[in-house]
Amino acid sequence: MRDETIREVEQFLYREARLLDNRQFHEWLELLTDDLRYWMPIRSNRYPVNSKAITILDGSRYEESEVSSENDLALMDEDKDSLTRRIDRLDTGMAWAEDPPSRTRHIITNIEVEAGDSQDELKVYSNFFMYRTRAETEQDFYIGSREDVLRRVNGQLRVASRKIVLDQTVLLAKNLSNFF
Repeated sequence: MRDETIREVEQFLYREARLLDNRQFHEWLELLTDDLRYWMPIRSNRYPVNSKAITILDGSRYEESEVSSENDLALMDEDKDSLTRRIDRLDTGMAWAEDPPSRTRHIITNIEVEAGDSQDELKVYSNFFMYRTRAETEQDFYIGSREDVLRRVNGQLRVASRKIVLDQTVLLAKNLSNFF
């Protein structure tokens, strides 16, 4: 991958983080493709197949993956329309989970870029840390990885899909009202 492309992707992700942290959600929506999939699978604790802690009587029932599959239940499974409706609701003053609004800080790191499935797409892997504080005492930390597909639309990078995998298996936050 060319250095210029890697730098462009990094700057795109940093700008996206800034928009989210500044609550510029309508501007953030412009960074998403119309056919976006924004997905956060559920993470679970899995014992390795060779674990002595448990016994699996039927080996065919063993599941290696720690995250739910694409067709299983997820913490989030949204598209651009549902994200737009969430943001529009924030504008009404009737989104109690965000009144007063959260303050967030997104840290994006370990960015890797590789060729995508088509000439216009890139696969991008990154890690994130999102700190959220709200009101006087609420604080939440979200840590995980993202797998993005970025697509060029009219010469500009856009997020065509995002898979968000949290490291936590149990969320201690009162809600998932923020964007990753």
